[in-house]
Amino acid sequence: MNILRRELIYIWYYFSVQLEQIFGYWVLGMVLGSVISVFGKKRIHAAFSRLGEKRLGVLGVIPASILGIASPLCMYGTIPLAASFSQKGVRDDLLAAFMMSSILLNPQLLIYSAALGTTAMAVRVLSCFLCGIGAGLCVRFFYRDNNYFNFSGFQEAEGRDTDPNPLMRFLKNLGRNVRATAGWFLLGILLSALFQRYVPAEAFGSLFGEQGGFGLLLAATIGVPLYACGGGTIPLLQQWLASGMSLGAAASFMITGPATKITNLGALKIVLGVRRFALYLAYVILFSLAAGFLVNLIF
Repeated sequence: MNILRRELIYIWYYFSVQLEQIFGYWVLGMVLGSVISVFGKKRIHAAFSRLGEKRLGVLGVIPASILGIASPLCMYGTIPLAASFSQKGVRDDLLAAFMMSSILLNPQLLIYSAALGTTAMAVRVLSCFLCGIGAGLCVRFFYRDNNYFNFSGFQEAEGRDTDPNPLMRFLKNLGRNVRATAGWFLLGILLSALFQRYVPAEAFGSLFGEQGGFGLLLAATIGVPLYACGGGTIPLLQQWLASGMSLGAAASFMITGPATKITNLGALKIVLGVRRFALYLAYVILFSLAAGFLVNLIF
């Protein structure tokens, strides 16, 4: 009994320390995400819609990827929106860049990632941005004469922020964000506390601190089953980096995790079909490994 009590005290200590370190980032991310969703989402999406009317050629994938990162929608909200853009004549390469970067990063997760430090956050932003550009370029050059997406049957979803009072719209949106992420956020902190207590840092560092391909491949692989919520993975990443995970391995995890999250895969499978869905998975894995390798070379 005394042993159990001692272990619970240790776990609570690690839990409370981790919570204190990143709780502010989570709150700020929730608030910022709700502000953008309620007051800025329409402007972001209108800017993307106008982007399709401009003749930017191949350079159009750059602002498309940026706007995807700025969009606060989840993938099930992004796909109907992309369907409406497609009906308005927006090219598939722009849609691919927008959707890819939107999968990987959003304003909330950007704020959460500040808890990992400036360098890791910069790596995340740049890798997600380039991944979106790469997806757009692949669609542009390999599907120039064919449609990449099949949005048949999709219509733009109705907005949930309809309260006439702006403050109430914001509070309701904030409440939905908190309910959707709080459980995963706390679970991530608990897993981080258990990791700190029971996993030797030396053993972890030997696996994920490798500069070669094995550490990157392992990090990319565990991103598939472990990634459920972006906020929930931040405490784990914070502890993994402190325990010897290379920044390149973290970059690989931060790409494959959201890109292969089960809810995102289910939504994408509908609009891609089997062959293009397989190409999507191959692109994500190859890009994550290449990004991780380059990050390790630099840092």
